[in-house]
Amino acid sequence: MYSAPKNCPVCGGELIITRLYCPECDSALEGRFGFGGLGSLTNEQRAFVETFIRCQGKITRVQKALKISYPTVRSRLEEVIVAMGYELDSGEDEEEGEVDDGLRRQVLDDLAAGRISSTEAIRLLQG
Repeated sequence: MYSAPKNCPVCGGELIITRLYCPECDSALEGRFGFGGLGSLTNEQRAFVETFIRCQGKITRVQKALKISYPTVRSRLEEVIVAMGYELDSGEDEEEGEVDDGLRRQVLDDLAAGRISSTEAIRLLQG
């Protein structure tokens, strides 16, 4: 089964679903139906979500699977959240200056590998 396109290939306008069909009982339902949150994602975003789920939401595993950095994983996750129509968490629950363990590990790894300076590492770890 193929994913339904989000935009019209002729004019680029947004497509809507108007008919649902059940092959089991040969029933059809007509109306205007939305794609839902996941249906509003691009193919690239859906692939990211599939990888994220396959990795059980563990950002370090997503990093390895996609061969991208921790900040890139976070950025793509935030893009998906916004594309699905949700607001990003402002982070008010976290204490000011608190750094996620995954980010701390990535910064220290980057520092050890010489990819960032000690000044940059301090700036990142201070939030």
